[in-house]
Amino acid sequence: MPPTLASLVQHSALKLTVRAGEDRLDTPVRWAHVSELADPVPYMEGGELLLTTALTLDAEDPEAMRRYVRRLLGAGVVGLGFAIGVNYEGIPAALLDAAREEHLPLLEVPRRTPFLAISKAVSAAIAADQYRAVTAGFEAQRELTRAALAEGPDAVVARLAAHVDGWAALYDTSGTVLAVSPDWAARRAARLTADVERLRERPAPASAVVGGTDDRVELQSLGTGRRVRGALAVGTGAPLGTAERYAVHSAVALLTLTTERSRSLQEAEQRLGAAVLRMLLAGQPDHARAVAGSLYGGLLDAPFRLLIAESVPGEPKEGGEAPLAVLAENLEAAAARAGESVLTVPDGPEDGERLVVLAGDGGAVVAACEGYATREAEEAGLVVGLSAPTGPIAAAAAYKQAEQALSVARRRGRALVEHEELAAGSVLPLLADDAVRAFADGLLRALYEHDATGRGDLVASLRAWLSRHGQWDAAAADLGVHRHTLRYRMRRVEEILGRSLDDPDVRMELWLALKATGGSATAD
Repeated sequence: MPPTLASLVQHSALKLTVRAGEDRLDTPVRWAHVSELADPVPYMEGGELLLTTALTLDAEDPEAMRRYVRRLLGAGVVGLGFAIGVNYEGIPAALLDAAREEHLPLLEVPRRTPFLAISKAVSAAIAADQYRAVTAGFEAQRELTRAALAEGPDAVVARLAAHVDGWAALYDTSGTVLAVSPDWAARRAARLTADVERLRERPAPASAVVGGTDDRVELQSLGTGRRVRGALAVGTGAPLGTAERYAVHSAVALLTLTTERSRSLQEAEQRLGAAVLRMLLAGQPDHARAVAGSLYGGLLDAPFRLLIAESVPGEPKEGGEAPLAVLAENLEAAAARAGESVLTVPDGPEDGERLVVLAGDGGAVVAACEGYATREAEEAGLVVGLSAPTGPIAAAAAYKQAEQALSVARRRGRALVEHEELAAGSVLPLLADDAVRAFADGLLRALYEHDATGRGDLVASLRAWLSRHGQWDAAAADLGVHRHTLRYRMRRVEEILGRSLDDPDVRMELWLALKATGGSATAD
């Protein structure tokens, strides 16, 4: 610990005597400074032991001494050393009374003790304290390194908490607590999720201090470059000392290494994942299993879902990460927390326009994707298509399902669409596409133009006839006309369109065109 007034008083060579402020001798001393100025405050930083002979002070004036002592305390001076036998044979009563009234530690310095000796003693004690801190920091670094190599991140967090005499917690990119020590700090660490998320928005390395004086928490980001891979929280009752700071910096470096996989390893895993995916889509599940080995666990032996995410064209957010990379990190973090396997493969001309994901059906990864889409995907500029549950043999069909769902999500302005939603629903909402409406308007335009002249109601007649599956009497009754009139109108429809209503494909196209326009199209 740094030198204190008490340690200086106990220094046998200095022969200092305490005359006032006995209750404040445990205060640390940052430096010893000599000044004979009547007002040395402008040259103080706080934490100094001020040494003086009172050469320019009216030390026998009670009011002057009260002002002098109060100014020193206001500047953060921790004690006053008064040399006797130079200008005064003893400490003047006015100064002694003022120091006692304000509880300012007042040390009597004998004539045979030079101020330089006190300054050297303070300097030596500070240097010794710094040496102890550096030595303790290096020892902490060695211990944390051994823990990281032998036991992993949990052990690093536990050792760090012991070194800082507080608590520590490790978070992933989503703000979820991965490790905490001691156990009682789990609830406190969980309340910092929002602070961790805000830290993640800043380029690494970044730090923040939250909480009050009794519950002070430092947050440090983990990662290299601009990408944040996680965060470390360190909770203490006071600001960290030098040794504790060394320990925290060592832990940050070690945890960054454990959470930041090397680029070459990540690229190799992506190439392997891409090869496995190509084999699955080519209908070679056995080869895919052989290549994947144990890397993806039992992912290929159980029902899985295939997910395709795509970036929405637009201006990227300034300083923001690629949305597909953020999604991949969220899904991988969810898999790690749940102990699941996941396969993520960038897919596109530059491997950056799409992300293909294989994840276990009903698992944490699929749930995390759905949650991400609900909360953030639309804002981040992503659309996601999700296949139905499938197996390795039907992977190609699942890929098509995911692409179809992705296409619908893009057209509808949705963040995520599941294939089951399409299969269980109706085809009619899909007719809202602009291209379908344009086709429908073009197909029916001639009929609308005919009706606009007042020479008949061919559109309504066609709709009634199709809705009654070509039953003349039923359709004519719906229209309130004779069936011969309806037959005439249908012949006019065939003449105008140049198509035969006996062709089922023509009838299907006309019915879908009527549904797409909703009967609201009009001739120009």
